[in-house]
Amino acid sequence: MAKALVIFLHGVGSNGDDLAPIGQHWTALLPDVVFASPDAPYAFEQGFGYQWFSLAGVTVENRPARVREARAAFDARLSEIMAQNNMADQWDKVVLVGFSQGSIMALDALVDGRYPLAGVVAFSGRLAFDGPLTPQPYTPAMLIHGHADDVIPWRESESAAHRLKSANVPTETLFEPKTGHSISGQGAMHAAAFIAQCLQD
Repeated sequence: MAKALVIFLHGVGSNGDDLAPIGQHWTALLPDVVFASPDAPYAFEQGFGYQWFSLAGVTVENRPARVREARAAFDARLSEIMAQNNMADQWDKVVLVGFSQGSIMALDALVDGRYPLAGVVAFSGRLAFDGPLTPQPYTPAMLIHGHADDVIPWRESESAAHRLKSANVPTETLFEPKTGHSISGQGAMHAAAFIAQCLQD
């Protein structure tokens, strides 16, 4: 019986298979943990792959509303994964690991406080949330971002970290000078160590 579930949330225009290999690398570091990497619920309009919400006409101002509208389908996809792994409603055993748009959805779930998650890892993300943060107590977050990211600026994670800490979310950050819009080997190892700590507490 697995003691925990890590759910990977891919970026826009990608699919679950893109992040699944990270779970294979983490197996030795995170024994008794099951990994799931689902496809986002919507087809990407501008090419192949999937998306959690549409980027068509998205702006800083309307992005939070897009994320809110995406919650129902996002939550349904997570609930499916939970049921498939015999962990229905055991959110305190779940860690969300997002990349880019997946990180936006993971951080939204954290600050909205819908679930008492074990932890959240956000690679190359941003906090697209325009209301007061109401996280569940004691859910920690780790934000990892490359200074060379030309898709989502690293200062988005810096800003998110300040907001999370102000809402009493235990928050760690890792900024990598030479990393672009991707997950580095070093970042992945730091994330695995963070997740192990989340599941020990």
